[in-house]
Amino acid sequence: MKLREVIKDLDILGGSCDLNTEIRGVCYDSRRVQPGDLFVAVRGFETDGHRYIPMALEKGAAAVLCEELQAEGAPCLLVADGRLALALASRAFFGDPAGRMTVIGLTGTNGKTTSSYLIKHMLEQELDAKVGLIGTNGIMIGETVLPSEHTTPESYELQKLFYEMAEAGCTHVVMEVSSHSLALERVAGIRYAVGVYTNLTQDHLDFHGTMEEYASAKRLLFRQCSCAWINADDGWADFMMQDAPCPIRRFSAEHNDAELVAKDIRLSATGVRFAAVTDGDLALARLAIPGMFSVHNALGVMAVGLSLGLSLAQCAHALETAKGVKGRVESVPTDGNYAILIDYAHTPDALENVLKTLKSVTKGRLIALFGCGGDRDRGKRPLMGQIAENNADLCIVTSDNPRTEDPEAIIRDILSGMKARRETVKVIPDRVEAIHWAIDAARDGDVIVLAGKGHEDYQVIGKTKQHMDEREIVAEYIERRKRA
Repeated sequence: MKLREVIKDLDILGGSCDLNTEIRGVCYDSRRVQPGDLFVAVRGFETDGHRYIPMALEKGAAAVLCEELQAEGAPCLLVADGRLALALASRAFFGDPAGRMTVIGLTGTNGKTTSSYLIKHMLEQELDAKVGLIGTNGIMIGETVLPSEHTTPESYELQKLFYEMAEAGCTHVVMEVSSHSLALERVAGIRYAVGVYTNLTQDHLDFHGTMEEYASAKRLLFRQCSCAWINADDGWADFMMQDAPCPIRRFSAEHNDAELVAKDIRLSATGVRFAAVTDGDLALARLAIPGMFSVHNALGVMAVGLSLGLSLAQCAHALETAKGVKGRVESVPTDGNYAILIDYAHTPDALENVLKTLKSVTKGRLIALFGCGGDRDRGKRPLMGQIAENNADLCIVTSDNPRTEDPEAIIRDILSGMKARRETVKVIPDRVEAIHWAIDAARDGDVIVLAGKGHEDYQVIGKTKQHMDEREIVAEYIERRKRA
């Protein structure tokens, strides 16, 4: 592809290049540059891509996009924003593959992953569609599963995924759109047929600084949507709707004037049931995932279906046949009359939701095992400690991806929000040891919630990922107990 075709959507501010130069690839990591690549210099948080322009040229880069002009004679073009340039150049290089498919984007703090899997199931079942999925749990091209480093990949990898999905015959893509990806232009140039906003609770303030900035980043999604749905029951709903550049509709379990409403809600240990009402139409919806949050997730899924031409009855049928999602209130086998559930709850709101849901159906004690991530928002740590202590009968405070922080320092932050009564709070920094202790402590009727890891099968210590799958830990320890 000629350079002029790759940069056709960019505002070039200066520099000099032969626009007929053949471009064989787009790259933003100088270590991976191949001869004929277009190198895009991106300013990162740990380093600046402009430092590596000489290396990229030495390795054969045919041209460079950068925010600072380089030495005279270097084949460089000046742009105002390297991240935006990377996104738009990558889109052009792959031929705008997202434009060949119907793309659905979900943003919000909680509920994105579960909702994305439910939407995928709905489209496959009711439209016989082949669906790509991009999100926290990984990437799916139809039934093929690929690993993912980020909720929303960097723009080049994202456009490459779109291309692979389109070439594989996908007609639809469901993707989680993180606040980071919106703020950092990873999703620039993508047109979403439908956008969904789930909710906003404290998270990622280490990056955004304030809740207002966090909310503003989420709201950017609506600039790229043909239409969008908002959870009207969320406290930030009005903020999200302000000056929305696309048509906005609302779903709600509380506001009868919303365009899609849940009525006659029934909650149980096995799931939720409600009557979905819209435009005079009504359908009984059932979802086998417990908790009030499941009602809101279900409404968001149905909203997408309605926007894509499905009937309310079809949406309800898809929910009723849906299975659970890995790491979301996921039950694992035990060796006694007690339950162990794995859930990704890693924010104050998510932890409170899952604990309140399970408390109402637990016959014995509710045991919450949790921690907080290192190098992330410290402000939520005492909040999570307080929530766990208020909603669980026994709290086990442990580690959850400590990264470069001291695990015990993170735990001290958590404990600062707790009364830390000796009989109801146990501190065990080693997460494997903590899980073993919880299993040994379980009594008949108890429910143990392993919160925070969910689908993750690793623990990040320092900057290294170490394999750690809670399903395996539970199974191995129970087997050891049987042998003993």
